Amino acid sequence: MWPAQDYTRLTIESTRALQHELMTLDNPARVVVDIRGVDLAALQREAANKVLANDPYVAQMRVGQFKPDVVRLVLDLKAPVRPQAFTLAPVGEYGHRLVLDLYPVDPPDPLMALLREQEERSGQSLLQQPPVVVAIDPGHGGEDPGAIGARGTKEKDVTLKVARKLKQLIDAEPGMQAVLTRDGDYFVPLHMRVAKARKVRADLFVSVHADAFIKPHARGSSVFALSERGATSAAARWLANRENESDLIGGVNLDVKDRYLAQTLLDLSQTATISDSLKLGKLVLNELGNINTLHKDYVEQAGFAVLKAPDIPSILVETAFISNPEEERRLNDDAYQTRLAQAIVAGIKAYLQKYPRGGRSTIAANPSRDRNI
Repeated sequence: MWPAQDYTRLTIESTRALQHELMTLDNPARVVVDIRGVDLAALQREAANKVLANDPYVAQMRVGQFKPDVVRLVLDLKAPVRPQAFTLAPVGEYGHRLVLDLYPVDPPDPLMALLREQEERSGQSLLQQPPVVVAIDPGHGGEDPGAIGARGTKEKDVTLKVARKLKQLIDAEPGMQAVLTRDGDYFVPLHMRVAKARKVRADLFVSVHADAFIKPHARGSSVFALSERGATSAAARWLANRENESDLIGGVNLDVKDRYLAQTLLDLSQTATISDSLKLGKLVLNELGNINTLHKDYVEQAGFAVLKAPDIPSILVETAFISNPEEERRLNDDAYQTRLAQAIVAGIKAYLQKYPRGGRSTIAANPSRDRNI
């Protein structure tokens, strides 16, 4: 079970396909899932002590034999939810999975939260001086560990630590504010990372990752931007494919269509935004070169799904190769994580100084996005 700010996820894994029926009950609020194809004893073992006290939606979980071939799972709720259940075919190290996502009936408004936070910090209305908002995206999370180093270091843990340091540094800068797409160990679908950035009207989007390759000698930092025409190298294409598999591993309900991604490649601002992304990426890459070897001394491009906001300059930073033993060791060092965050902030500040809001490419600087999303 993975509790998060936006939703709680429960995953049941099996060696065979699972059939399910989902229902909600009131007085008191409960979610009930009847499951065929799962062993009661095994599910009871897995369910034990899985509900955390700070879970925003689930108070407790109960499991019992409902029919000879049906196991019933009951979630006693702290508040009403909008549940979604779907199945996933085997992928990677995972078998058949039944995924239950619990969303709040009235989801929080991240833009209002951002406005309140900024007003508390500045003591003045944002209507007078809106800050530059940077969306920071710690790669992977939850069931999707990302790349794993020889010492067992998980990419999802490193990226979150660097992202938190990055947020702290940005928030300390006058006129700037950072928002995390995730602030815990839980999975966020790629399209939702883009949607979160657009929801808070982010000016910039920085996705933080730790690279990996099949050979341990690969090393260095890299910065990537979106490409409409294909990858700039075979390695960039391989990496984009691997990062885009995050939705398969973490689990995405493919029946839920997202209007942002459906419109992205049709949006006329995309080309201008890519141009701005390349400018931002180059300046961040220059700063990373002061603390680490560069894998490539130019911003590479590929079709990363997480970079497809049509109106936000977006980059993906591969901090180092977690598959390289020496770089894995450095990625675990708190001081080095801070230096990485400082380098990224320095690159962002250089971009904002060189290309202030009014200096961005014309179409990208005047997006047509709905400000009331």
